[in-house]
Amino acid sequence: MRVMELRDDWGLEHLRLAERPQPEPGPGQVLIAMKAASLNFRDTVMVQRGYGRRSGELPLVPVSDGAGEVVAVGDGVTRVKAGDVVCPAFWQLWITGPLKEDYWPGMLGGPHDGVLQEFMVLDASGVVKAPKGYDFRQAATLPCAAITAWSAVVTQGQVKSGDVVVIQGTGGVSLFALQFAKMHGARVIATSSSAAKLARLEALGADHVINYAEDENWGRTARALAGGGGVDLVVEVGGARSLEQSLRAVRVDGMIGMIGVLSGGLAELNLGLVVTRNIRLQGITIGNRDMLEEMIRAINQNGLDPVIDERVYAFDAAAEALGALPEGRHFGKICIEY
Repeated sequence: MRVMELRDDWGLEHLRLAERPQPEPGPGQVLIAMKAASLNFRDTVMVQRGYGRRSGELPLVPVSDGAGEVVAVGDGVTRVKAGDVVCPAFWQLWITGPLKEDYWPGMLGGPHDGVLQEFMVLDASGVVKAPKGYDFRQAATLPCAAITAWSAVVTQGQVKSGDVVVIQGTGGVSLFALQFAKMHGARVIATSSSAAKLARLEALGADHVINYAEDENWGRTARALAGGGGVDLVVEVGGARSLEQSLRAVRVDGMIGMIGVLSGGLAELNLGLVVTRNIRLQGITIGNRDMLEEMIRAINQNGLDPVIDERVYAFDAAAEALGALPEGRHFGKICIEY
């Protein structure tokens, strides 16, 4: 079978098409014919060994998020059957409950081999059925970006009708956060530096938009738009350059869901604002398999169309796709079809 792998060295320039034997499922396992993948910022860091020892060892098949069709199951498997459209869970070992250190080796796309392979064998406990009616590309967007947004907005943020949520930019996590916030009756304030993208955010349901390139104090603007008391939740993906404004935007006893560090991982932080206003700065590290299934039940009940960028790449163009992600020209998820 075909795989895209890093074998000789780390770095995007070393991602190569290769052949491996097709695996067979053992007891409790499933064989999946992979059909599509979607990219996350984490994938671009992983191919550079940016997570140190947690990146794993070479050879490595990168990319964490994908979807495919079950073609065979091993003895004892009842969760799925041949013909089901499924998503491998990002955390293969984090099934339920709180995150533990022991779960780290089971992350797909590093250190565990990822989805850029034509066939995968995984434990049945590590796969979930895709939402009804989803195609492979849509299903491939869910395991990392969607569940991260769900965790920030629903599991940790506990957003309810009437709340105000700030989302930053137009990447996959931010757009899913917008959609989940609207699903739960919240008002959404969206930020971007592109007028064209701001218009698309409004079309997607954002109640207010802010061009942060033109409004350096956008946190104060968001606070005013929320009614003066501040927003209930900021889905923070920017990091160093946006965190100060997020602190200005959030209300007393509000929450900042810390997800990304796109503008840098080291920030000067006004701790006085955090302490005196009782702000919760909550790290979001994706979510467990049970949360993924809970989210899919909500999608089946309420409906949700993942936002997928118009550029879709071929399997052997995975390096090109990964190289396009940091450019930031996409709107929604960048996908690869096999």
